[in-house]
Amino acid sequence: MDNFIVSARKYRPATFNTVVGQAHITNTLKNAIKTGHLAQAFLFCGPRGVGKTTCARILAKTINCMNRTENTEACDECESCKSFNSGASHNVFELDAASNNSVDDIRNLIDQVRYAPQLGAYKVYVIDEVHMLSQAAFNAFLKTLEEPPKHAIFILATTEKHKIIPTILSRCQIFDFNRIQIEDIAHHLEFIAKSEHITAEPEALHIIAQKADGALRDACSIFDQIVSFAGNTVTYKAVIDNLNILDYDYYFQITDSIISEDIPHALLVFNEILNNGFDGHNFIAGLGDHFRNLLVSKDGETVQLLEVGGNIKDKYKEQSGKCSLPFLVKGLTILNRTDINYKSSKNQRLQVELALMQLCSINSIGTDTEKKNDLIKPPSKKTEVKATKEEPKVAVQQPEIRAKEPEVKTTPPTTPSQQSATVSAPSSTIKKPLIKTASPSIHQHLNINKTSENDAANGKEQTAVNTNLPAEKFTQDDLLIKWDKYANDVKAKGKMSYAVALSGKRPVLKEESIIEFSVVSKAMEETINEDKMNLLGFLRKELNNYSIQINLVLTAAEEKTNLYTATDRYKWLVEKNPNLNKFRQAFDLDIGF
Repeated sequence: MDNFIVSARKYRPATFNTVVGQAHITNTLKNAIKTGHLAQAFLFCGPRGVGKTTCARILAKTINCMNRTENTEACDECESCKSFNSGASHNVFELDAASNNSVDDIRNLIDQVRYAPQLGAYKVYVIDEVHMLSQAAFNAFLKTLEEPPKHAIFILATTEKHKIIPTILSRCQIFDFNRIQIEDIAHHLEFIAKSEHITAEPEALHIIAQKADGALRDACSIFDQIVSFAGNTVTYKAVIDNLNILDYDYYFQITDSIISEDIPHALLVFNEILNNGFDGHNFIAGLGDHFRNLLVSKDGETVQLLEVGGNIKDKYKEQSGKCSLPFLVKGLTILNRTDINYKSSKNQRLQVELALMQLCSINSIGTDTEKKNDLIKPPSKKTEVKATKEEPKVAVQQPEIRAKEPEVKTTPPTTPSQQSATVSAPSSTIKKPLIKTASPSIHQHLNINKTSENDAANGKEQTAVNTNLPAEKFTQDDLLIKWDKYANDVKAKGKMSYAVALSGKRPVLKEESIIEFSVVSKAMEETINEDKMNLLGFLRKELNNYSIQINLVLTAAEEKTNLYTATDRYKWLVEKNPNLNKFRQAFDLDIGF
């Protein structure tokens, strides 16, 4: 029985031109060899399986070749190349720093560096996983790495550059290896398959390349595993069965159900996926990738970001034509939120099923929202019912009474104003079921709160435009009681200066719901403005009047006599004695002393 050699070793690149996916590295090294500008030390960095050690060996072989080709490649015919290929070269030394990381190992290496090569121009020392060296070993290596003999070249390779001390990094030329692209890995696997007389489907090779996550060595190992499983015919079905990968067809079926808003079919497909042993989290992540692929398939410029086989790419283009851009963006938002919340959920299956139901309802949710917005338009002047102090509940509850009428299909006794409001309401409102008509008051309230927040950001006050909210009358005494209550609450929270500012002056009720409050400084005005919305919300709730407004009036005459904050007192003192400011700056003092 012949000894089997894995594909990663058998088809390991032997020249710069055969290195996969690292053209920026190989071209630089070839030009350095051609011009004779070789550094004394190289540092090859990058993830596993991307060609760091391979490029180090090719570099060591090429610089000692006696008859390099015009393309700056080793000839494979001279004595140096033959000895290197047979593993008998005395000019190349490889050291595994993971198991030889002590000071003594580095000292032995330094002793060998002194001797010139017997054959060739250079002695090359390849140190793999160099980040595993101890701190003492790094320090012992510094001097030799900085000033080695002219015949010595060091090539350091590592997957974790951040663990190497800066003094080592500064002595090396650093080359960062990239993850290998899926297309490059697929082409290399296709070359291996042809060389081994194996029939492989392009979709199967793309799946293997995706599973390898940019590492060519991992891709070769997976390919050997699939060949052992399926024989000389590598199919897409054999790959997904062996690697336990969810088939693309499931995602296309789910997406078709989402587009047609077929919730039962989507849930049945997901149940089948779970019965086949797949994890719900992987399904959500895969469906997110599927929606992302549909999104990039909609534009000819971004379709190059689609890393799948030819037949699968055509399916993506076809299905993306059925989806609108807002639909895909909303779907990605739902899937991303589900992915984040999956692990923290106690009922993870329900989390996924809820996401599928939301995806199937994207279009209908948008339609319902538009209908709700039509229902919650502010009432016209003809249908308004003014809220009075004697009957505040009637004005507030009126939308709910009108919403319940279609459900019970009876006409309760109403006042003439209510009756006219009911008659003038649009017919579409009457036909709506209770579950949709019960929400306008909540939605309306949320809109008011949202507008309040936006106005607060612009430094404006929010007035209660909606007449359905209560607006009871109150007296000056009622205002002072609630104002003092808020000031005491602020004081209890430890905001003493703010509490003093509220208590220093008394608010004045100017009109029915307009409150005027005098402030004695700009700093005090800014402090109250920062908390103005909280103060407004408190007073509106306590006084049951949502049309209250607060106007701040700056009394300039008292600005210098009533000093409430440390900043005010300091400014007043500086006006009296300007040298005080120089004194504070000289000793770097804070204003709030």
